[in-house]
Amino acid sequence: MFGSFDISTSGLVAQRMRLNAISSNLANMSTTRNEFGQAEPYQPRYVTFQTDTSIHSSGGGAGVKVGSVEISKAAPLMKYQPSHPDADSEGYVRYPNVDMTLEMVDAMQATRAYEANVGVLEISKDITQQSLRIIA
Repeated sequence: MFGSFDISTSGLVAQRMRLNAISSNLANMSTTRNEFGQAEPYQPRYVTFQTDTSIHSSGGGAGVKVGSVEISKAAPLMKYQPSHPDADSEGYVRYPNVDMTLEMVDAMQATRAYEANVGVLEISKDITQQSLRIIA
């Protein structure tokens, strides 16, 4: 019974990490400098999941955990803006290769998965309460 709580909680934690990466990508989609102030565009992050077998409960399933946070290797988007302070000698500025539409779709999917895990927690809680009422 309590294994379902652990599995759902692992899903909540993983989806929260995914949403953090997505929000960081969206917030930095116009960032043309790195944390050191160099003219280097932000590199989007993408979270990958893997099975968490440490959650196995008596006959239950496995949970999920963050396998890694990958940094995109995609080439930056080049925009001609000769008056921009980060423009190169030809007048092009390098922007992060972040597709807002894809990020928003990923955010909606992660939100739905988060909501589904919350639903499982609520149902598991209700089943546990009903079981205790029957026993008492």
